[in-house]
Amino acid sequence: DLIFSFFATILALPFFVIIDVAIKIDSRGPVFFIQERFGKGGKKFRILKFRSMYVDGDQKLNDYLEKHEELKKEWEQFKKLKSFDPRVTRVGKFLRRFSIDELPQVFNILLGSMSIVGPRPYLPREKEEIEQSAAIIFRVKSGLTGLWQIKGRNELSFETRLKLDEFYVRNWSFMMDITIILKTFGAVLKGRGAY
Repeated sequence: DLIFSFFATILALPFFVIIDVAIKIDSRGPVFFIQERFGKGGKKFRILKFRSMYVDGDQKLNDYLEKHEELKKEWEQFKKLKSFDPRVTRVGKFLRRFSIDELPQVFNILLGSMSIVGPRPYLPREKEEIEQSAAIIFRVKSGLTGLWQIKGRNELSFETRLKLDEFYVRNWSFMMDITIILKTFGAVLKGRGAY
């Protein structure tokens, strides 16, 4: 984790500058998005991402769901909107498509709050929904990538993500991590399930 994050940070720095400028030109607000997530032991940590949403994104989402009640079920099942998400900026769509918004998480890995591979870093608001799986998932650090990312990402239901994360923790092996890392490159390039 340390070796990967150190070299990844050095290699990514020139791209960080370009992305910073693009985000600032596209919409008002900070370049980075910082959010609390659950990590190892159920302890909260602050995850770092490139901002891909408008600063008033939550309000935009609530207004949109009120006008399009048929999409509420999709939101409840996947915690994502596949066709159109009013929170996401133009640059944000591109960043998300190729998971570029996740790049700053190399700093989380460098600081020891995340690992390269692991379960999805879940949100505090998802606490009740992950309650049955938390004891297993929280045994390890959250990952920059994991089984759910290579199996379909946001095309999977929230329940399926939890099952994949449980499977990963219960069946962990070094070779599984290597396989997930290698398959992540293909998943990112295809952009499957990236919303």
